[in-house]
Amino acid sequence: MYRIVTVCTGNICRSPMAELMLARAFADAGMGGDVAVDSAGTTDWEAGRPIDERAAAKLTELGIDSHGHRARRFEQEWYGERDLILALDLDHYGFLRTNAPDDDAREKIHLLREFDPTTTDTDLEHLGIYDPWYGDASDFEATWAMVDGAVDGVVKYVRNELDADGSEP
Repeated sequence: MYRIVTVCTGNICRSPMAELMLARAFADAGMGGDVAVDSAGTTDWEAGRPIDERAAAKLTELGIDSHGHRARRFEQEWYGERDLILALDLDHYGFLRTNAPDDDAREKIHLLREFDPTTTDTDLEHLGIYDPWYGDASDFEATWAMVDGAVDGVVKYVRNELDADGSEP
């Protein structure tokens, strides 16, 4: 099983949106049995809380159920248990890289938007997805669009990783 975790601050907006959008994309690609996606926050500020209602509304609009989500904090042992760690913004990326136990763990960490084909010539410092929590529905729409732009690239990357390992789905 190839394991992915998406990471934002509180795990109630960006990372659960990315988690659920990716899970659906892998299922649609016939890879749902080979890839597991979950999410977490860099803090425990929102631990146990459901997804933000504005994020849930956007996902519901897309036919994605988010009612079972509960926020949680990223655990140190996940560096070893996950194959791909996707940070949603630059502060998450920095936190994850700083706290990674070794170079092998750091190599697993990427900004989600690195996988968006329209950002290939964009410097890393411009690939973050800002926190929509402080905004309104339009900010959640923007978050969805930025996550959506990277989803196919993540699926392609993981497919290539599984093919290289001989674990073709």
